[in-house]
Amino acid sequence: MTPELRALLSAEGGLVTRQDALDGGLTPSAITGLLRSGVWLPVRRGVYVDATVWEAADEDRGRPRLRTRAAVSTMRRGWVLSHDSAAHEWGMALLRCDEPLVHVTRPGYSSAWTRYGVKHHYARFAPRQVCQVEDMRVLDRARVAVDIGREHGFRHGLVACDSARRLGTSLDELYSALSPMDHWPGVRAAREAVDRSDAGAQSPAETLARELLVELGLGTVETQFPVRTPRTTFWCDLRIGNHVFEVDGRVKYKPTDLGGLADRTAHDVVWEEKQRERLIAAEGLGVSRIFWSDLWGSARAEAHARLRQEFAVTCERFGRTLSPRLAASAAALRQTRSA
Repeated sequence: MTPELRALLSAEGGLVTRQDALDGGLTPSAITGLLRSGVWLPVRRGVYVDATVWEAADEDRGRPRLRTRAAVSTMRRGWVLSHDSAAHEWGMALLRCDEPLVHVTRPGYSSAWTRYGVKHHYARFAPRQVCQVEDMRVLDRARVAVDIGREHGFRHGLVACDSARRLGTSLDELYSALSPMDHWPGVRAAREAVDRSDAGAQSPAETLARELLVELGLGTVETQFPVRTPRTTFWCDLRIGNHVFEVDGRVKYKPTDLGGLADRTAHDVVWEEKQRERLIAAEGLGVSRIFWSDLWGSARAEAHARLRQEFAVTCERFGRTLSPRLAASAAALRQTRSA
C-alpha cells in the first residue's frame, strides 16, 4: 500500500472503499490479493476494513460502528443515523439483536424497508433532534431510546431508556420524544419502557434484573441503595424492603485486557465480594445474587422461586419495611453524593 492509502485508512478508522483504494494507486488484482491474504476484510460490497482493526473491535459497539461507517460511506447525506446505530455512537448500552442492522432515518411518514443490511426509516423528526457525534449526524438520545423501544420491543426499549437517562437524558425529554408518536407502530412498548425507566441502572443486566424483581410483586424496587459499614459505603444494585440484590455477570471476573472489568485476579474479585456481602448482611439486610443466566428461559422461573424464598427469610428476620436507621443513613448518603 502507498503511504497515501495508509494515511487514508488511518483517517477513516481502518475503512477504505474500493474506489478510494483504486484512486490511491492499488490495482484490482492488488485489492484481490489483500482480501485473499486476509490483510483486508470486506465489511460490505465495495468497502473493506483493515483486519487488525476488525479483530480489535468488540461486537457490542466497535464492529457495529464499523458496519455503520461502511454503509454511510456509500450513501447520500440525506439520512441521519438512528435507532441502534445512533445509540452506538452515543455509547448507550443495548441488548443485542438477533439480526444486527445499520439504521438510518429520513424525514417522512412512518415506513421502513431493509436492503443489504441497512434498515431505512421514513419518520418525522425535528431539526433540534439532530446532533453531531464525532463525524456522524445522529438523532438525540431521547429519540433514539424511544425508537429502539418501538423497533425492538419493551425490553430493548427499557435498556435503552435506562442507558439514556444514565448518560444525562431527562425523563421529560423521553416523554417529549414520545409525544408526536401516538399512532406510530410500536409506540405502546416504547411508552411502557419510558414509564418504567430508571437512571440508577448501571448496566443492561441491572435493568433486566429490576424487571425480574418487579414481576415478583414484593414491593417497590429501588436502585443504587447505599449502605454505610464500618469499613466503607457500598452502593447495592437493587433493594426491596430490608433485602438487597446484587447483579453479577462474567464481565466482572474477566480481565480488562480480554474485554472485561476485572483489574485484579478472579480470586481477588470473589474474595472482595464475599467480604462486601458479609459487611452488608451485618447491617441488617438480606442479600441475594442475580446472574445474567437467571434472566432467560426456564432459569427465570427458578430465579423467581429462589428470590421469593430468600426475601421471605429476610422478612422473618428483619421485617418487610426498611429499617428507619438504614433509611435515614441512605438519605444522608444520597444527599452527600448529590451535593
